[in-house]
Amino acid sequence: MEYSHRYQAYLTQEVADRLEHHLSVHRQLYNHVRWDYEQAPEDDKPSEYDQNNKLPEWKRRWPVFGGLHSKAAQVTVARFHRNLSNLRKKKEKGYNVGCLKRQAPTEYRSVTYNQSGFDLDEKRGRDRFAYVRFSKIGWVKIRYHRPIPDHATIKEVTIKKETTGEWFVSFGLETDDADLPEKPDVDSLDASNSVGIDLGIQNYIHTSDGTTVDWLDLEDDYERLRREQRKLSRKEKGSNNYEKQRRKVAKVKRHIKRKVLDYQHKITTWLVREYDAIFVEDLNVKGMLEQSHNARNKQDAAWRQFITLLEYKADLYGCHVKQVEPEGTTKECARCGVETAKPIWVREHSCPSCGFETDRDANAAMNILQRGFSELWLGWPEDTPVETVTATDITHVESVSASHVVETGSLGVERKTSSSVMTRRGASRTT
Repeated sequence: MEYSHRYQAYLTQEVADRLEHHLSVHRQLYNHVRWDYEQAPEDDKPSEYDQNNKLPEWKRRWPVFGGLHSKAAQVTVARFHRNLSNLRKKKEKGYNVGCLKRQAPTEYRSVTYNQSGFDLDEKRGRDRFAYVRFSKIGWVKIRYHRPIPDHATIKEVTIKKETTGEWFVSFGLETDDADLPEKPDVDSLDASNSVGIDLGIQNYIHTSDGTTVDWLDLEDDYERLRREQRKLSRKEKGSNNYEKQRRKVAKVKRHIKRKVLDYQHKITTWLVREYDAIFVEDLNVKGMLEQSHNARNKQDAAWRQFITLLEYKADLYGCHVKQVEPEGTTKECARCGVETAKPIWVREHSCPSCGFETDRDANAAMNILQRGFSELWLGWPEDTPVETVTATDITHVESVSASHVVETGSLGVERKTSSSVMTRRGASRTT
């Protein structure tokens, strides 16, 4: 399993100047790799391997490249070819894209050391600080707020300068699957230790067992962002005052991004610790953002990021995460499977066939749970009726405010139980 840890870095002026120089040289190397690729004939384009073999010659011809660490230079070559591959994939999917452009100084802001050229000294720092040495750059102090796990191997280290002017160091880690917690056997899963999650509109998430988590209130943050952006629009572009104000805008954006990410970390950590199996909708987030209505709220939700965090944490904590088809989860009745069209403003589910009534999002979460079991087990267990915690009366839903999640760092709620029983759908819906 591959994942990463990120730490804020504190550089001395000498190291910062040296690192700025290395960033500039790596950017020049990237642009030279691009130039060399474009100059080659269409039927004989150089591969990543070919251009890596050219690095010694380029270092002799242009001494400025000789100051780069060999592994870091190879990563820069790989970076161009990875971007080229991503561009090619978009073209194959029908997107109207152009070609790769030259990297400007404001766009190229990171250097990666792969396999060698770096050292981590955990004992040198004090009070939760450590030091990382980058070859030909020097020692960099980092806030070591969480240690690298003993069973993890450091595959690469990246140092990046954010648009705010801050520096961060990221460790690319790899852990053997044998060192991870063992996931529960699929045959042992039931509705009591599993949950379906509906990514909602009124609530950020609504679980099949009756817990809701409110949306994170970002209105004050966006008001501050609008205020700072208006100030930026009045500055002369390229002036010192423009640069100062640009950094203020970048810091507000960074604050919003971190706030959302922190919120998602707390929710996902609670979920993977609480349940053995989690089922969530496989949403087409890109298509949803292209719609004309409510796009900003959907972007703030960062649902794809939420699902990605959920999946990688599931491996760390020994939990199953399964994405299911989202189409029809709101319309179908969780009890009998009959579809009932509901406009977006109708927030309650009332089945005309069986009379089952509950919250709209709770019904969708139950459907997601059942679809997850259908995909894992090819059917909902018939011998054991499943008692859910969401009753037909929506007042039995346990709500958790966003401020509670932010302040405490965990949801800290107890799941309620009720007497409602969800019956298995017909064979046509579960096979």
